[in-house]
Amino acid sequence: MIEKRLLVIDDEPGFGTFVQQVAEGEGFEVCVTTRADEFKQALASFRPAIVALDVVMPDVEGIELLQYLADANWTGPVLVISGYNPDYLRLAKALGGSRGLPSVTTLTKPIHARDLRAALNAAAEG
Repeated sequence: MIEKRLLVIDDEPGFGTFVQQVAEGEGFEVCVTTRADEFKQALASFRPAIVALDVVMPDVEGIELLQYLADANWTGPVLVISGYNPDYLRLAKALGGSRGLPSVTTLTKPIHARDLRAALNAAAEG
């Protein structure tokens, strides 16, 4: 089992709060960001074990952040979330795998709390 530290980036603060509440209910320590620069700083300072990121955001695409994680030699699980075209999620999963990210799980918005709990706990179990 890995440490239960989750870093979330989503441009919708309400969704970030939802993820935080669900994760904290499962015993996770959570850091939520809405901007790429905050995400990158938190990746270094908060030192999460799991990352959850939105695919479509106004200032940065989740695909770019997947590339950033790969370049940073990220080895933890990544939860990729989108409410847009499912092709984005397939692309994100394929890109993560081709860039050497070991575990990329995709989730579609709207997400039920039980599905999010299951994904978080599966990621934490390794």
